[in-house]
Amino acid sequence: MKALFKRILLFCTGYTYSNLSRLFLRLFVGVMFLHVCVRQFMDLGHLPEGFDGFWGMAPDTSMMMLIIIESVCATLIILGFLTRIAVIPPLVVMCVAEVFAYSSYETVTPTLFTFQPGYPVMFIGIFLFLLLSGPGKISLDYIISAQLLERNDDDSILEQA
Repeated sequence: MKALFKRILLFCTGYTYSNLSRLFLRLFVGVMFLHVCVRQFMDLGHLPEGFDGFWGMAPDTSMMMLIIIESVCATLIILGFLTRIAVIPPLVVMCVAEVFAYSSYETVTPTLFTFQPGYPVMFIGIFLFLLLSGPGKISLDYIISAQLLERNDDDSILEQA
């Protein structure tokens, strides 16, 4: 009975599966963000009249640029490649979306961002977690860094000989 209690306690305290959890979180947020990108792409022709675009670009051009950046970053997050860099643009986009969702832009919000207020906060939290914790061992980042470290160790051994 005591051994069973120990196993349950170790399981509940997060003793294992942290890398698998980060993989699941990356896959979940990446697929959900790709879903947002696809919905924005489908509604690209219905941009609101009050939307001026970003950085002086035309509204269609700026939205297409935003969709491309979001989809590339979501794909990188799913793959676990350059994860900490790839979460920064979607994090900024979700902060802007949250400002639009709760600001006085009632005419812009329903068509520009196709999700309910509160969803950006969920994405912000997940992106901040991934920024702080990294992608985990089940990612391209880990595989590439392990290969680079292994290659670096071989070079240092050869230099010493």
